Amino acid sequence: MDKYEKVTKIGEGSFGKAILVKSKVEGKQYVIKEIGISRMSGKERQESRKEVAVLANMSHPNIVKYKESFEEGGCLYIVMDYCEGGDLFKRINAQKGVLFPEDQILDWFVQICLALKHVHDRKILHRDIKSQNIFLAQDGTIQLGDFGIARVLNSTVELARTCIGTPYYLSPEICENKPYNNKSDIWALGCVLYEMCTLKHAFEAGNMKNLVVKIIRGSYPPVSVHYSHDLRSLVAQLFKRSPKDRPSVNAILEKPFLSRRIPRFLSPQLIAQEFSHVTIHKQPKVSVAHAKRPAPGSSLAAPAQKITKPAAKYGVPLTVKKPADAGRKCVDAARKCADRKPVVKHKPVNRMNEGSERVSTAAVSSEPPSRVSLST
Repeated sequence: MDKYEKVTKIGEGSFGKAILVKSKVEGKQYVIKEIGISRMSGKERQESRKEVAVLANMSHPNIVKYKESFEEGGCLYIVMDYCEGGDLFKRINAQKGVLFPEDQILDWFVQICLALKHVHDRKILHRDIKSQNIFLAQDGTIQLGDFGIARVLNSTVELARTCIGTPYYLSPEICENKPYNNKSDIWALGCVLYEMCTLKHAFEAGNMKNLVVKIIRGSYPPVSVHYSHDLRSLVAQLFKRSPKDRPSVNAILEKPFLSRRIPRFLSPQLIAQEFSHVTIHKQPKVSVAHAKRPAPGSSLAAPAQKITKPAAKYGVPLTVKKPADAGRKCVDAARKCADRKPVVKHKPVNRMNEGSERVSTAAVSSEPPSRVSLST
């Protein structure tokens, strides 16, 4: 920590602390995640180091950038870029009942999907997608954060007790003690989309038992007809009770009303790079102690299977296989749009103008329901 000056603590949770710091060398602000590893066994610590190597190799415009990691005083420190715009949860609450324009929702959603595609294509699971883990950069660009952190923490007693993720975002299969898979991430993605559309959580209840019942039944208030049929239909698809009935993130991005937005956020070169493959298989090993994030535009990623054994340790095998040409439709649509539109930076949108539909946000709470133990 000698290279950084502490500014303030900005968060605390099951993972430990999130500290805003300033680099003494660069003068730039970063966020440091402090994770206690003193109670881990030697093998678990090694697993954690390898998990951090996954973070080191993630490089995408819509993923919070990793800088470095180190161990000190029984803690693992992970240094990430600081997003000045705050998180999506706070942005949603700031609306005070004023619905977002559909154009804004779709722009944000596409960027979240592009980040999740980058992760899933490398056979990695996020495991904690929620509006509090989606951040806004200073220019309004969406960045997905804290992916992989939950897997580093999965070895700790605390996370084992509190189950995976926040209760609002639990999928039916997790509520039924079934293994977490890539479609569980898709369910959580649906929860975030629903929040952006309604400014509320899709599934809420006074206690955990009733919340689980609602989730398993798939019982949620409908999205306002203020929004298009395409958007409302997408929410319903993401909330399919059976994981196999939910679309993959690649299938989501192939939808025309979404694919045409991709060139707004990725350059033609990056579009070709991101959609030219579905799964990364072989990458060089990374030393965590000296791991640095790749240069912009690079997409190196260590294969998840060589870093962990999810089937044995976490029960999270990715069994859904994609054909080699998956995503081709999305690439074609995106390239056509790229020919017509220049790449521009995303700009944040303010509240809707006069006449905008209003809804009550009384049900939105910054405090999640009490955590309970759910076996995965």
